[in-house]
Amino acid sequence: MKALVTRALVRAGVEVRVIARPGSDSTNLRSLNLEKVPGDLRDKESLRQALRGCGQLYHVAAHYALWAKAPSIFYDINVAGTRNLLEAAREVGIERTVYCSTIGAIGLPPGGGPGTEETPVSLEQMAGHYKRSKYLAEQEVLKLAKEGLPVVIVNPSAPVGEGDVKPTPTGQVIVDFMKGRMPAYIETGMNIIDVDDVATGHLLAMEKGRQGERYILGGTNLLLREVFEILSKLTGLKAPALKLPRGVVLPLAYLNHWVANLTGRPPRIPLEGVKMAKYKMHYDCSKAIQELGLSQHPPEVALEKAVRWFKAHGYA
Repeated sequence: MKALVTRALVRAGVEVRVIARPGSDSTNLRSLNLEKVPGDLRDKESLRQALRGCGQLYHVAAHYALWAKAPSIFYDINVAGTRNLLEAAREVGIERTVYCSTIGAIGLPPGGGPGTEETPVSLEQMAGHYKRSKYLAEQEVLKLAKEGLPVVIVNPSAPVGEGDVKPTPTGQVIVDFMKGRMPAYIETGMNIIDVDDVATGHLLAMEKGRQGERYILGGTNLLLREVFEILSKLTGLKAPALKLPRGVVLPLAYLNHWVANLTGRPPRIPLEGVKMAKYKMHYDCSKAIQELGLSQHPPEVALEKAVRWFKAHGYA
């Protein structure tokens, strides 16, 4: 996401400075006209030095994964790191900040239906360290906003498209499908948005977002089965026909998680992903559409971009 927002800023003619950890992968930033400076979210002084002379800040860095052998990394980077960066921004006089949170920090109605920015949610409802850490980070941001920090929060849903180097958990589902590693699935729901729409949404939030407000940067609500059907049409591969009950897969996920902690190798069946599958993560994105002018490309366009990019870069 960092690279996509950066590219959108460069295209818009903005003078960009990127804070990057020494040795971090900057493949997606090559050939861009920007300044890159060293910094680490865990080192507040490095952030103060990096931010001096800047007018606006886009905080799009996070540890985004469904598993880590040492879960403390989620809280060191996503929670403490966010607090460090925004406090540094306040100290050096940054005029306005856009903080990239996650859709996982948005609540879902207990009786079903799409969630909105106003749907109540608590820490106890957060499944897994990533979602818990992002929820806690957002609470830090909201606290600073109440103290007067000029910040707007955006909550992207499931971004899909080009440039997913890692890949992200959403991108990994697409790669696994393309590799024929999806013989079965657990039905769930997701909200898919084109990554380019998400990137532009950050710029729109900077320009039009209201102080201390949250905006869901989302697109189309789909069932996982519908995502596979679109991928099948795009790739010519068969969509998995076997739908497994979540209760059957959950014990296997716990076992796989235990093995992963022993070996240090990421689990093939992410426990947190199976837990999240319990909820249809469908959302109402009308606030960002109406207030920010968020664009809405069809999910077929986003998925086609992702398939083409993964194929071109040897992922599948």
